Amino acid sequence: MIPGVEIKQLTTHQDDRGFFREIIRASDPFFDGFGQLSDSMKKQDYFTPEFHIHQHQTDWWYVPTGTIRAVLCDLREETDKHEFYEIMMGVKFPVVLKIPPGVAHGLKVITGPAHLIYVTSHEYNSTDEGRVVLDYDWHKARIDSHQ
Repeated sequence: MIPGVEIKQLTTHQDDRGFFREIIRASDPFFDGFGQLSDSMKKQDYFTPEFHIHQHQTDWWYVPTGTIRAVLCDLREETDKHEFYEIMMGVKFPVVLKIPPGVAHGLKVITGPAHLIYVTSHEYNSTDEGRVVLDYDWHKARIDSHQ
């Protein structure tokens, strides 16, 4: 696991009417604060051509529809291991993923369309929004990747 990256396993309360799933509480130990809430829809087989990275912003990702493979790589100066960490997220993988500053992040839609709902610790700021090209094989992304 990458230091600072956290995964919150979600509990689903289901009955014949449907289900209820609590995503984030202000009191969650892994939640540092609120800046913005966004929703992004991506079609089947979409993948991030360049990884995103922030110097100040923390992201919390949740995927309510479809399935994605989230891919992270720790690029912080104090880290010398720049390995990829992969996690499945979506309907069958109900988690919230915390991505701290300095951790590059991308995704591939495995079953779509997929909605990525994300909370950020700060409002959008183009000067904090970075892109980086990393040597990751997006074509290997399958639903059976490790958790």
